[in-house]
Amino acid sequence: MALRAPELLQGTLDLLILKAVSLGPRHGYGVLVRIQQISKERLEIQQGSLYPALYRLEEKGWVRSTWGESENKRRAKFYSLTTAGRKRLVVEEERWNQMAGIIGDILQTRPEEV
Repeated sequence: MALRAPELLQGTLDLLILKAVSLGPRHGYGVLVRIQQISKERLEIQQGSLYPALYRLEEKGWVRSTWGESENKRRAKFYSLTTAGRKRLVVEEERWNQMAGIIGDILQTRPEEV
């Protein structure tokens, strides 16, 4: 069963988008598909969540967009990571890994350890 975007921790969608775009420029829907692919179909991102996040990341200067032609010959915005976005991705990956480790430790705590 795939998790939907609202079930993700706050800020996680931004991290996932940054990671997806770091793998190469993609148009908006392509970013969504890439996240699903790299999550092995375990995450389902809704377009209604994706596009506001892409616009927010562009406003922050972490991604840039350029107009191009999609695979189906339609005009589309393609998103790529900026230098600031690459730096932010490193920070967010470190933060996420640290938090995941803390939560993992908490979940493994047994009553006798408290």
